[in-house]
Amino acid sequence: MSFEVIREFENKIAKFYGSPYAVAVDCCTHAIELCLRYKDVKKFTTPYHTYPSVPNLAKKIGIEFDWDEREWTGFYNLGNTNIIDGAVYWEQNGYVPNTLMCLSFQFQKHLSLGRGGMILCDDSNDRDELKKMSYDGREPDVPWREQNISTMGYHYYMTPETAQNGLDKLQSAIDTKPREWILEDWPDLRKMDLYKDV
Repeated sequence: MSFEVIREFENKIAKFYGSPYAVAVDCCTHAIELCLRYKDVKKFTTPYHTYPSVPNLAKKIGIEFDWDEREWTGFYNLGNTNIIDGAVYWEQNGYVPNTLMCLSFQFQKHLSLGRGGMILCDDSNDRDELKKMSYDGREPDVPWREQNISTMGYHYYMTPETAQNGLDKLQSAIDTKPREWILEDWPDLRKMDLYKDV
């Protein structure tokens, strides 16, 4: 199994969402982290009804964040950025132009692969840089010993096995109506001890 499988999966997800490019990663949280690092974000806002990994990322990589009162359906952008948390978003031609849209293929998601994620984008340079960042700073198709690595990398790449699983399940996901998530599916994170100082 080769990296051609990953490229094929990226291309098919990009086509489904109507995005020019896609970067496969190991999970949506790492997709968001890569985008935050790539854009050198210093501060963002997030709804308090979301998954804990979003505010945890701010704490992990030293970014300031504030809660906001937004109600959202399907996806939301991290305020003050063009980064979208689309972990539960499954919509044909649903890509939002000029954004970095992060998807999840975790086991509870519509395309359930156990683990995995994707970053959708419409700029080839963004795609190339995020791909390198996800893959230890290197081009995935070239032996690393033959490269002069100049990009900081984070070992967040998708495996060929996960990509093949995605290809195998993709048509069924396209043919099936996704779950409708509601705001109450996420508790108010402000009430949890970890976030009481925010």
